[in-house]
Amino acid sequence: MASDLHTHTNFSDGSLTPEELLDKAKNIGLKYLAITDHDTVDGVKYIYENGIYPEKKLKIIFGVEFSALNPDYDVHIVGYNIDIYNGALSDMINEIIEARWIRFTEIIKNLQNKKYNIKEADVLQVTGSSRSIGRAHIARALVKKGMFKNLREVFEKMLGKGKPAYAPRYFPEVDEVVDVIRQAGGKAMLAHPGIVGSDSLVEELCRKVDALEVYYPTHKPIDIQKYLGIAKKFNLMVGGGSDFHGIGSKYVDNLGDYTIPDEIAEKFFIKQ
Repeated sequence: MASDLHTHTNFSDGSLTPEELLDKAKNIGLKYLAITDHDTVDGVKYIYENGIYPEKKLKIIFGVEFSALNPDYDVHIVGYNIDIYNGALSDMINEIIEARWIRFTEIIKNLQNKKYNIKEADVLQVTGSSRSIGRAHIARALVKKGMFKNLREVFEKMLGKGKPAYAPRYFPEVDEVVDVIRQAGGKAMLAHPGIVGSDSLVEELCRKVDALEVYYPTHKPIDIQKYLGIAKKFNLMVGGGSDFHGIGSKYVDNLGDYTIPDEIAEKFFIKQ
């Protein structure tokens, strides 16, 4: 069998509901599945509060993915096996979501100033259940209105860092993120180190976390060997996953296109 420790639902910027994601995971025979929405645990709360968890045919791992502050590089930290009702975790999420809403409003104003006929209501139509509104939602709304061909074009021309409609937002420090994840009883993993853009920074961050995402769709075999070596050097757990978002995913079209062995995933699982 196979597993996936990095997926998203429509409670952040994925396109599938939690039920749809779980159904797909069961249908393709995954054994372990981690739900790691961006800056929210609303999706896993939904699963828990509606009696969908635990699931006999699938071992579900509660997670969350945070963007962390770095002026030059893209740093994401994933937390696994978190207490979704932990106070410190809730406080951080609420602060981030508030900042996301402020940024959302600013980006819409920037687009309108560039003569794009888009309103906040247009974006809210595509956000589904998400409170964690991000640039991907805005990009989807622009594509839906026929202003761009695809999400990549939106980011390349308007929403990417340094582009005309881009607006910065609040990010917690790496140490804050790791501390909150641990306060919530979880393990912190540095996500997709190949995307970070600096191996020296990756090694610096590996001194702070519990795990490293060695297996990832953009990691070539030579990268995997490099990150296995770094994980061993810092005595870290080895993780991996597809970063599946659903329709229009960055790196995989379908859940199951990229998986990891069960023996890797089971180390992240707390028995139900």
